[in-house]
Amino acid sequence: MDSEQLHQAILDLVSAPHYQPIKPGAIAKRLGVDDDAGREVKRAIKKLVREGRLSYGSSHLVRPASAHASDRVTGEFRRTSGGYGFVRPTGTLRSAGKTEDIYVAAKNSLDAASGDVVLVQVRQKHARPGRPGPEGVILEVIERETHRFVGTYFERAGLGIVQVDGKIFTDPILVGDPGAKGARSDDKVVLEMVRFPSHTHEGEGVILDVLGKRGDPGVDTLSIIHEFGLPGPFPEDVLESARGQADEFDESIGSGRRDLTGETIITIDPVDARDFDDAISLARTDGGHWKLGVHIADVSHFVRLKSPLDREARDRATSVYLPDEVIPMLPETISNNLASLQPDRVRYTLSATIEFTPDGARVDVEVHKAAIQSKRRFTYEEVDDFLADREKWREKLAPDVHRLLGEMHELAMILRGRRMKRGSLELTMPEVKVDLDRDGRVTGAHLVEHTISHQIIEEFMLAANEAVAQMLKDNELFFLRRVHAAPDPRKLLQLTEFVRELGFETESLESRFAIQELLREVHGTPQEHAVNYAVLRSMQKAVYSPEEEGHYALASECYCHFTSPIRRYPDLAVHRLLTALVRGKPPKQDLDEHFVLGEHCSQREQRAEQAERELTKVKLLNYMSQRIGEEMVGIITGVEEFGLFVQGVELPAEGLIHVSALSDDYYRFDRAAHTLSGHRTGNSYRLGDAVRVEVARVDIDRRELDFRLVGRIARASHGKPAKAGGSRAAGDRPDQKARRAGGKASAAARGSKPSGGGKKGAKQESRGKKRKRRG
Repeated sequence: MDSEQLHQAILDLVSAPHYQPIKPGAIAKRLGVDDDAGREVKRAIKKLVREGRLSYGSSHLVRPASAHASDRVTGEFRRTSGGYGFVRPTGTLRSAGKTEDIYVAAKNSLDAASGDVVLVQVRQKHARPGRPGPEGVILEVIERETHRFVGTYFERAGLGIVQVDGKIFTDPILVGDPGAKGARSDDKVVLEMVRFPSHTHEGEGVILDVLGKRGDPGVDTLSIIHEFGLPGPFPEDVLESARGQADEFDESIGSGRRDLTGETIITIDPVDARDFDDAISLARTDGGHWKLGVHIADVSHFVRLKSPLDREARDRATSVYLPDEVIPMLPETISNNLASLQPDRVRYTLSATIEFTPDGARVDVEVHKAAIQSKRRFTYEEVDDFLADREKWREKLAPDVHRLLGEMHELAMILRGRRMKRGSLELTMPEVKVDLDRDGRVTGAHLVEHTISHQIIEEFMLAANEAVAQMLKDNELFFLRRVHAAPDPRKLLQLTEFVRELGFETESLESRFAIQELLREVHGTPQEHAVNYAVLRSMQKAVYSPEEEGHYALASECYCHFTSPIRRYPDLAVHRLLTALVRGKPPKQDLDEHFVLGEHCSQREQRAEQAERELTKVKLLNYMSQRIGEEMVGIITGVEEFGLFVQGVELPAEGLIHVSALSDDYYRFDRAAHTLSGHRTGNSYRLGDAVRVEVARVDIDRRELDFRLVGRIARASHGKPAKAGGSRAAGDRPDQKARRAGGKASAAARGSKPSGGGKKGAKQESRGKKRKRRG
């Protein structure tokens, strides 16, 4: 039966007059399905619970939704280092972010771990004074996020112990016999939890694997791969399927493809890219209109639906870009060769030809199967150099290529201007890239610069994504949209209050144009980082869904991902729908299947981002651990009651100066002014202040970095913040990693994505991870 029939069968069973609550497995047996279909039944029940059409009772029993269900909530639990935690209720996309988190005291949290799905009994709608929001008691852990963890092995009193990395568990986990699996003290190990710890008993586990000595090259990467459950090598049947595609491919151009090999088409990518999934052509019509060609690798030609390649790609859903390793969605036979739009090679594409008026208004779009032959591969640096001095490139380039680059810049800036005019938002969030030697050891770090050449490609990818989404909508098809819901008005009110406290005058940030103006105003000021981060936290996550929700950050009513099928499965799914349209064959449509696929791809995307962010943090901490006592200049990026968060200027590592380390005075936290002020001396520290700090302490396993204050540097004037030179324009890099503030942990632990936040803006939404594979 299909998804809709399965949902109805479950609802019919549960709503029957004499139904008694039973577990999902028992429901599967009642429906007479096999083991594979049984897993689908469990997934369907979870979806129906999230939609409010069913509810869970005690012991995970499935029951009809009832009036009492509002007192029992299913959600994701996050435990703090203090033992207590919060449950974020699950819900539909439209309600996400509009339900208050439920506070759970340590004694009421059972043995739930961060990421677990739990059933909560809401006991108080409004908690005690000083702790806003509802409180609850966890009744049951419905689904574990994972049973496997990574940590450091050591021995105590003749027993084997593992301290799990991060702050998931405060106390170490007992693993029984010392030396299990040959583990030695200071080894990184993979742990299977047998009994989760709670406030009444210790945790117990067994060692599954030994990854190597803590600190050895590559062990940090292995640890993150296992910690986040990232995929390993491709199965043999997947590799064999890829080899078969390579054997069949001969670069011939069939009758079903347009031959565009004679057109002037180029690629622009990072200098270290190895796969190229998008190429550009551009021409002017006699009437002065623009005709933009966005040529995307035809991955669907090689990855056939329900093939081993498709099964594996769907499961992975995305490539993962770690600092020293790429875990691809597709085998390199496909991603780096057959589908890659290499220069001077005949390659298959799904090409969108988009016509614009002279001032950039889209008037037509056509999608077709094609074959191209890229005339030249450009790096971003080369294009920036061209734009700086076009004449010196005239002898280096063929006339048609020289013309193409110049006109690409012209059209891209026209499109960018239109996008800003309609209210598109871009945030300046720093992205740290670590510099590695051949052994994977960090030699330094720097902030990634987003230049005009990036913007050119960004605008064309956005235009193509929006054009094909509108085409699919016009044909009344369900498809995986890239959805970014509007912010919760309450969060925008909080944001308004925050920026007023910093000295920026604004009536209300409920208008996207007011947010736009704010981002322009804070550009180049010491408060730029804090304001951009606060705006990010006010936003919801961008996700994949068939819902017609629109994309708030891009000010787009209809948007999808089309331009990166080598590294994103949603793009591949969109390609298949477009191919069906091109061939005149009605595609199979299943709305429930689109919801399931969208949720899966969104989860995989978030996992990949978290893993990359966490490994970057670990590598930076390893680097900083060799520099205890070194001084550096930093900017205060966060002020909390417990201390100051500071990010280095030359080396962009972020650490905490704990308030107890400010020993010259007793400091009082002023929440409204975002300052710590001395009681006797009158010294104060606020957001955006420049300070000189010393590396005081690094705890790699707990992912903490502490600074010691050495001195302060001249402060910007009070009132309207003073401009500071050298910053990039607001929106130069909209896809930066979110940084989480708060918690009594050092700032190195601030890398997890903020609730309701996520990557926003043009670059990430257009092209995805264009850093690509490094050689």
